[in-house]
Amino acid sequence: MKHLLATDGLDPRLATAVLDTADELKKTLLGREVRKLPTLRGRTVVTLFYENSTRTRVSFEIAGKWMSADVINVSSGGSSVGKGESLRDTALTLAAAGADCVIIRHPASGAAHRLAGWLAESGTAVVNAGDGMHEHPTQALLDAATLRERLGTLSGRRVAIVGDVLHSRVARSNIHLLTALGAEVVLVAPPTLLPVGVSALPVTVSHELDAELAALDAVMMLRVQAERMHGGFFPSAREYSVAYGLSEQRLKMLPEHAVVLHPGPMLRGMEIASAVADAPSSAITEQVRNGVHVRMAVLYHLLAGEEEK
Repeated sequence: MKHLLATDGLDPRLATAVLDTADELKKTLLGREVRKLPTLRGRTVVTLFYENSTRTRVSFEIAGKWMSADVINVSSGGSSVGKGESLRDTALTLAAAGADCVIIRHPASGAAHRLAGWLAESGTAVVNAGDGMHEHPTQALLDAATLRERLGTLSGRRVAIVGDVLHSRVARSNIHLLTALGAEVVLVAPPTLLPVGVSALPVTVSHELDAELAALDAVMMLRVQAERMHGGFFPSAREYSVAYGLSEQRLKMLPEHAVVLHPGPMLRGMEIASAVADAPSSAITEQVRNGVHVRMAVLYHLLAGEEEK
């Protein structure tokens, strides 16, 4: 694996190998007082974030450090980007300085692919940590890891992705990955929050959350991305919550084994009730925990897998 830019087109065997590696890493670190592996010693990993992040950035940093890599954080506000330097020049500078892997989050869709093209000759690996409304592949991988852990398998499972699908790169990456791994995906949202061309995707579309709950194995609530909205996509926060929020009453309508996911940050009370977010069926904290191991596995496959073989 040279880069991880998207789940669209990702070989299901490779995705499964990454998930299996994450499982092995999790078992290896379980119970260790010092959670440190020498796997990436001597490697340099750079996180280049043009958008704010807590979960993704921290988990990548922890993942790199647990594998003994040197991790350097670069933010747009504290670098030459703030002086007007182009993304291309920033990328070439990082590669010239010795970066073995650049993890990028950028507001422009396609930024990670452009970066990979510019760095092709340098041999520097690129990981897409979220590009505009396009994709967020490691989030989909950690979601899949969490579902496998809770449900045993993804094949034949019915997963609903609920809410602001239109603006969600998490939804796009999950659609591609979950269907490739054998799951059935249902998109539940008002018509205004569904992307153009949704009928071409390998999914079922519904506008009635209550009608879908009884047949689900998992429900993934999405954040309403108000910062990307220009105009009225729904009447009010209260009406959105009534129609599409996961309340305690709706939680009772789910099968007993069903899993509740949310990529975060959560808007408690609107997208999901606090009692639901903290319920035993919720795997939201597990998603964060698994995110570290999945990102360790991604770095392993990018930077050490071939050498280990």
